[in-house]
Amino acid sequence: MVLSTLDWVIIAVFFAIVVGIGWVASLTAGKSTSEYFLGGRGMPWWLLGISMVACTFSADTPNLVTGMVRENGVAKNWAWWAFLITGMVTVFIYARLWRRSNVMTDLEFYELRYSGKYASFLRGFRSLYLGIFFNCLIMGTVTLAAIKIGQIMLGIENPVYIVVGASIGVVIYATIGGIKGVIWADFFQYSIAMLGAVIAAVVAVSDERVGGLTKLLAHPAVMPKLDIFPSFDDPKQFLPLLIIPIAVQWWSVWYPGAEPGGGGYIAQRMLSAKDEKNAIGATLLFNFAHYALRPWPWILVALASLVIFPDLASIKAEFPGISDNYLGHDIAYPAMLTLLGTGWKGLVVASIIAAYMSTIGTHLNWGSSYVVNDFYKRFVKPDATEKQQVSIARFTTVGLMVFAATFSLTILKNATQAFDILLLSGAGTGAIYILRWFWWRINALTEIVAMVVATVLAFLLVLVISPEALENAYLDIFSTRLLISLFGVSAAWISTTLLTKPEDKETLRSFYLRTQPGGPGWKKVVDEAMSEGIVLDASKGANWQMPLQIMMVFVGCVSIYCSLFGIGSFIYGNIGLGFGLLGIAAAGTFILFRNLGKLSLK
Repeated sequence: MVLSTLDWVIIAVFFAIVVGIGWVASLTAGKSTSEYFLGGRGMPWWLLGISMVACTFSADTPNLVTGMVRENGVAKNWAWWAFLITGMVTVFIYARLWRRSNVMTDLEFYELRYSGKYASFLRGFRSLYLGIFFNCLIMGTVTLAAIKIGQIMLGIENPVYIVVGASIGVVIYATIGGIKGVIWADFFQYSIAMLGAVIAAVVAVSDERVGGLTKLLAHPAVMPKLDIFPSFDDPKQFLPLLIIPIAVQWWSVWYPGAEPGGGGYIAQRMLSAKDEKNAIGATLLFNFAHYALRPWPWILVALASLVIFPDLASIKAEFPGISDNYLGHDIAYPAMLTLLGTGWKGLVVASIIAAYMSTIGTHLNWGSSYVVNDFYKRFVKPDATEKQQVSIARFTTVGLMVFAATFSLTILKNATQAFDILLLSGAGTGAIYILRWFWWRINALTEIVAMVVATVLAFLLVLVISPEALENAYLDIFSTRLLISLFGVSAAWISTTLLTKPEDKETLRSFYLRTQPGGPGWKKVVDEAMSEGIVLDASKGANWQMPLQIMMVFVGCVSIYCSLFGIGSFIYGNIGLGFGLLGIAAAGTFILFRNLGKLSLK
């Protein structure tokens, strides 16, 4: 694809605006770590919500969705649609708890909730494991998408050139501007990225080989891929594609952006909010935009690609310069973007760059916050000044980008592969992150054992046990691996919890006083303190609003799913069903806001 002078001007203006945002943010970002990592804890809900959704709108996400649709149909998207349940639980249960904790990072939680050497080990180890290895794996996946897009859309065959070019801009604004630079850049980038996705969908469907939306939906290569729900006649379809994600996956695995109980960069955004109300508003906006608004432009491009590029051979024939290492169904998305005309090409390329930069910028700041706050300051130099910490943060930001680039160039091959690796590596640990807020008995050893067993099982299931040994009549290989990990890890952490000592009472009491989780899971701790004349629950249980919160989680899921499928119904030509689903979504939204004021918020 050849870019015109106008296209390059559009891209250059985009870069100038993003770097300018970083420079403006740098005027205050270097004052303290609170400013650099949390924006001074004064960010509004609407800005944080857009930042969350911009981060998850990464350059590899359209590729991932395209690969899913081409290989398994629209129904395969339940692999990530199911995480809406996690998101709603975060909105109405955990957002206010995270904001009350007042920690700098979610890893600092470990030494608030647990005590002693095990708590210190957890915080230190996970700061490096998540902040460097796991974080760079994610960024490597996003950078891999940039490589594929660069080879197809710009004709740059050497991936090193693409990685270097893609990294420079984001490293500049993420390094100098801190979280404020990232969040304000996200706001600008999301607008560009979403506009580019819509334009790409319109152009793809309008292509003369596709013939418009009606012909697209009637095409013999497309019709088998249209179903939103998998066939219930075949267990090997509906069990792994729908039942496992809805019944198991959303609560059992740790996945960036959809962590059970909140966490990661979502927690970082909640901790940056002005107060609990803004934390809830931000996560609610994020989930609506993430699940209801974004998927359909990508799905339409994926469906159209089945007409224009029906198989991998047709993609290879059109783009002979693409390396065989990167040839997969996920590459059909950037292939479709080559259909764009002058001007639109520049805008859509800028939108892809925006998606890439917003995700990488967030992960660079998030990862460096772990390295600085939870490793350097905690274990290397506890007396480090604010200036020293910010300097280390900026140095770490550059180093993380180098590691991520190495991952993308040497290890990863496609977006689906990385998605499966990320899900399996956290299998079985999610329930701990949900329960540790509400059950006093969980201790640091619980998390350590779960982490070790999950890692060992993932290694055995992927590298030692052959896929043939896991084949069965009901599940695909990944779902089988997921269930084995879930049961193995769950048995390990539950038995560890019951057989080891709980955390000391002073730590438990301090945690309860700060976060006020309430509920029967803390009754023993509250009653023991009361018998000693210490009041932990001044509200006498008034903070326990779990029935109301669960109701709001359910209504929130119904509202957003109805919005998602209502939009899909209009696209599929089912107008009556579309209006009905959007009507249910509107009613659910009314119920949510009617009850939001009943939550005890600060």
